[in-house]
Amino acid sequence: MSNQPNGVSFGQLLTFFVPLGISSSLITISHVIINSTLARSAAPEVIIATYALPLSVLGITEKPALLMRQTCSALVRDRISFRAMSVVSWYILACILVMGGLICYTPTGEWLFLHFFGADEELIQPMVDVYKVLMFVSIFSSLRCMYQGIIISNMRTKWLTIGMIFRLLVMYLLSLYFIHTNSVDSGQVGAIIFLAGMMVEAAVSVWEGRSLLKQIPEKKPDHPVERPHQIFHFYRPLLYSSIIAVIIGPAINAFLGKTMDFQLAVASFAIAASLNQLVLSFFSYIHQIVLNFYRKDPASVIRFTFILAFMPTLLIALVAYTPLGPWFMENVMGVSERLMHASLSTLKVFMIMTLAFPWLDFGNGLVLLRGETKLMVWSQAANVAVTLIALVLCVVLSPGWNGMIGALAQSLGLAAEAAVVWLVLRAIGRSSGKPVTGVTQNM
Repeated sequence: MSNQPNGVSFGQLLTFFVPLGISSSLITISHVIINSTLARSAAPEVIIATYALPLSVLGITEKPALLMRQTCSALVRDRISFRAMSVVSWYILACILVMGGLICYTPTGEWLFLHFFGADEELIQPMVDVYKVLMFVSIFSSLRCMYQGIIISNMRTKWLTIGMIFRLLVMYLLSLYFIHTNSVDSGQVGAIIFLAGMMVEAAVSVWEGRSLLKQIPEKKPDHPVERPHQIFHFYRPLLYSSIIAVIIGPAINAFLGKTMDFQLAVASFAIAASLNQLVLSFFSYIHQIVLNFYRKDPASVIRFTFILAFMPTLLIALVAYTPLGPWFMENVMGVSERLMHASLSTLKVFMIMTLAFPWLDFGNGLVLLRGETKLMVWSQAANVAVTLIALVLCVVLSPGWNGMIGALAQSLGLAAEAAVVWLVLRAIGRSSGKPVTGVTQNM
């Protein structure tokens, strides 16, 4: 509990943070629903493949929409700034639709799936058909993220969890419909389930967000954001940094192909990375704690982050070093003994990432609060550079580490990103005469 007269209590921080963490963790369940539905088809390997590759493309084309959540949460405080945000969002949506149109209705899509992903020719058209549905996911995701930014900045984070629950319910019911009518005959089924869930979550976010818009002032006197170019000045570096980050996943997979046992390396890394991501997803909103509470009570925010910071490492250690890990992998995931041991070894290396991640997210929160988003381009570049260097050195010096190479490279890259963020924040603090955790208004 803060001793400041206008301080923030631990309970307030917990009430704000927990719904965000739950909603983020529940996202993984939506993909489980889709994959388990597609697994009921007559040819599950083919059907899942025709869905999975277009979904990976969506992960890239949807990224500009996802960044609208941080941007809106950081900059929208009145209706004038929301209208400026809306103008930028329409440009973003237009670009997403153009990219989607190129993939769906020009030879670009066929080239992408055939030559970049190396898919078989007979699967190309089914993949393009799947993306024709997934393209619309980005539209509703944009609406969802923009209004979720308003919901978060107005401390109504329970609505993110509520929206996710409705999304999962609709997806599950639609999944049951397709299964019981024996209609699981293409990857488009997965795309339709995903789109329906996103539409429902977006509807909940828009409904609550618009009701909050009626309550905020037309113009907040001390808020400087009024024009779209101010929004874009903040948003553009976030977009550049996310584009740079796209390199990391394909690079790791490419270098794992040069290890002693390619199949074991890829499989063990995939399993360990999925478990690591499941844990980290709950703690991926620390930056929102900083954005919304740091100016009110920095001491309480720092103490709260210290409490959270070591939880991901403890959870991963519980899986990697106790009988819980082998039991979960064998009985829940159905992993063979050889793959289980390799995955557990890889998971132990990921503990480096779990130590660095909370402090990177905290530092990024300060960056967003200051409006110094250009820094994220350099920190992300450091991540990519260190990841690539680590991959090269490990493959040359110790290819027998297999999946552990990917975990080590990704962990060191994220640690480098965190180091750059904090070093530059410290330099900015010295030059401005303020401590590293000080904040300025720089829009």
